[in-house]
Amino acid sequence: MVKDAPQDTGAHTQHISLQEKNAMKNVGFIGWRGMVGSVLMQRMVEERDFDAIRPVFFSTSQFGQAAPTFGDTATGTLQDAFDLDALKALDIIVTCQGGDYTNEIYPKLRESGWQGYWIDAASTLRMKDDAIIILDPVNQDVITDGLNNGVKTFVGGNCTVSLMLMSLGGLFAHNLVDWVSVATYQAASGGGARHMRELLTQMGQLYGHVADELATPSSAILDIERKVTALTRSGELPVDNFGVPLAGSLIPWIDKQLDNGQSREEWKGQAETNKILNTASVIPVDGLCVRVGALRCHSQAFTIKLKKEVSIPTVEELLAAHNSWAKWCRTIVISLCVN
Repeated sequence: MVKDAPQDTGAHTQHISLQEKNAMKNVGFIGWRGMVGSVLMQRMVEERDFDAIRPVFFSTSQFGQAAPTFGDTATGTLQDAFDLDALKALDIIVTCQGGDYTNEIYPKLRESGWQGYWIDAASTLRMKDDAIIILDPVNQDVITDGLNNGVKTFVGGNCTVSLMLMSLGGLFAHNLVDWVSVATYQAASGGGARHMRELLTQMGQLYGHVADELATPSSAILDIERKVTALTRSGELPVDNFGVPLAGSLIPWIDKQLDNGQSREEWKGQAETNKILNTASVIPVDGLCVRVGALRCHSQAFTIKLKKEVSIPTVEELLAAHNSWAKWCRTIVISLCVN
């Protein structure tokens, strides 16, 4: 993506030469309407990335309809996301469509001889030997080496692994980490747009169930809680995506159960961390991943063993200096004593 594009001042004054237009890559987008895809489109418009490419938008269900216009770029009609010939005409494919789509299309494209770049938000290809998990503030050197050596498959990492490495990057970069135990508290957005809708629907039904009592100041809060709990346990709340109610509750596992006793989300912590960093020896990472009833706010708590003694001020400096997304915030706890 173009990082040095000029800011939009209201009037489009940037002119691209014919030579530059001819050099533009044909970039296909699949899954651009979902949670991840929508954020990506917003960022690309803000940074004027569409000025430097020829975008082609695909759909799994609405091909033939008018394609969206992002920025100043008209893109014609939506193409069929399952049309291999249309996909093979692209230099780069960016997909946020999910693992099922990747499983169906990616092998067919590669087997057909397509040599373009596949950039994917799904987890399907993360651990493949010929794929690189991209987290450029942390592993830009790995990405650059991969590009120089002909790697064509680049995959976004797990959200909490990425957040962990961004926040602790200074410690990993200086080879200070012996092991990490992490507790994650992950929002509904980690599951996608449908999960967020389901959480909001559950919240609405719980509120509606006790709205009259909440409007009555004299009502007993324990009676309200009992009604909420009864509805939560009744099986009447929609749970197609989470499997169980999340509103007013939490889910102490994320993703599938593995034979080793971990959830798959917990397994990703060690597996993806070491692949992103391209470590020579495994850095152990374990913990507990919990889904909480927030929409878009993940949180994590770390217990870290360092390889040597390091002062707290030095740790603060290493963390704060590593990348522009890491901010050291000193927490002040005020104790209130009541006599």
